[in-house]
Amino acid sequence: MHRDTPTGTLLTMAWTFGLMSLLAIGGANSTIPEMHRVAVEVRHWMSDAQFADMFAIAQLSPGPNVLIVTLIGYHVAGIAGALVATFAMCGPSAVLAYFVSNMLTRSSQSIWPAVLQAALVPISIGLMCASGFILTITTGGTWVAVVLIAGAAALALATRLNPLWILIVGGILGFAGVV
Repeated sequence: MHRDTPTGTLLTMAWTFGLMSLLAIGGANSTIPEMHRVAVEVRHWMSDAQFADMFAIAQLSPGPNVLIVTLIGYHVAGIAGALVATFAMCGPSAVLAYFVSNMLTRSSQSIWPAVLQAALVPISIGLMCASGFILTITTGGTWVAVVLIAGAAALALATRLNPLWILIVGGILGFAGVV
């Protein structure tokens, strides 16, 4: 699939991830539900399990959370797909952030930047919750997976334990066939 990837697929990825980048309030992970919808349900580029695996790899790898986009692009169209998807996800939002930061700097005495920032916080939290829900349903919905997810979430909320340890335990349980 990588070698004969038509230009149309690359253009579709560029358009899709470019638009998504403008909706990534709170970071790339806030667009996980839309990434999943497009990659799994609409375009059929991958399965639920492949998407969940790519998310896990992106989270365990050093670097920005946007790495999942690179992995999706690579899966669909090789190196060209990885580059197109990554630049499409980073470019538009970087340009928008540049212009918005200039406007906020010029109007730093005004009240509207603080109001806008306060309004974006609940939107960001809602998008992140939706992302968590989508990732939860990609596990297949077995009772063992639901218990492990709930336990991991409770442990992360109740303690100051580094989430990497929780991910490592989850990976070991997955590798052992528990999930």
